[in-house]
Amino acid sequence: MLEIDGSYREGGGQILRSALALSLITGHAFRIHDIRGGRKRPGLMRQHLTALRAAARIGNARVEGDELGSTQVIFRPGPVCGGHYSFAVGTAGSTMLVLQTLLLPLLFAEEASTVHIEGGTHVFHAPSFDFVQLAYLSVLERMGASVRLDLERFGFFPAGGGKITAHVEPAQDGLGSLALTKTTDVMERRLRVINAHLPSHVAQREVDTFLAESGWPRHLVQVTQTEESTSPGNAVIAELCFETHRELLCELGSRGRPAEDVARGCARQVEALLEARVPVGPHLCDQLLLAMAVGEGGRIRTMALTDHSHTQMWLIPKFVNVEFSVREIDEFRIEVAVNVD
Repeated sequence: MLEIDGSYREGGGQILRSALALSLITGHAFRIHDIRGGRKRPGLMRQHLTALRAAARIGNARVEGDELGSTQVIFRPGPVCGGHYSFAVGTAGSTMLVLQTLLLPLLFAEEASTVHIEGGTHVFHAPSFDFVQLAYLSVLERMGASVRLDLERFGFFPAGGGKITAHVEPAQDGLGSLALTKTTDVMERRLRVINAHLPSHVAQREVDTFLAESGWPRHLVQVTQTEESTSPGNAVIAELCFETHRELLCELGSRGRPAEDVARGCARQVEALLEARVPVGPHLCDQLLLAMAVGEGGRIRTMALTDHSHTQMWLIPKFVNVEFSVREIDEFRIEVAVNVD
């Protein structure tokens, strides 16, 4: 049985989620201790417990330690089965992080799956629904995956209450290799502002500020003013369409934070990515390392690696025979190679 230190480096829930996905794909059982040992409140919170129980359900696993606050879990996977599933976080915990745990294993199931998840769709410290739908899945599609992701209802902090549905087809030939190393010009750009239960002037101030910072023309803007949310919420989302894939930069509003600051934050993310002239941003890199490792490997160019990426490169080789190499191109860019044996 594999032993995993849940406090390693960033010491967050990603170690557990990635371990669960890898365990389901490879069939390797594991014991993880000091879960979320790098956080102020260690142990399983509602979102992590939901991901754990969801993984156990789709993978017919035997689990020990699946309770709130637990700092140790033993996970013994069985065969992954497609089908219809419904999971609810019960808080604003991220639906996307729960889906992140299940998506790759379900690609290796023998039958298609439909997965409904209730919780947060646009919450802090997690990929937004739009990022997963538009950026991550656009790359997985290049690797041979067929996934459709639908937003049924927005879910913002603190109430959550959002709902998403994922339709996952088996990848009959597995996931192929990925090469995203060439920098291409942006073919299309879009700015979307989501405003839930907030005055329309909030969105307008964000639009005006983003356009002033970025120089983008106003016709690229779409404002979604919605009441389809349990909590008030706000997001500024910039989509960049390259020849090979999409990248998405998102900034979330919060109580007491001026709308102008939210828009500037998104504009700065866009500026940093374009100035670096890399096809893959740091957060997309976090997501792709696992997919490449259980596929046929490949190479991507990105910016400075996050702690999440370093943690992934430490964890993944415990489950699969893979080697990561990192080459610095210049002070702004690096190339990551994923070599699968």
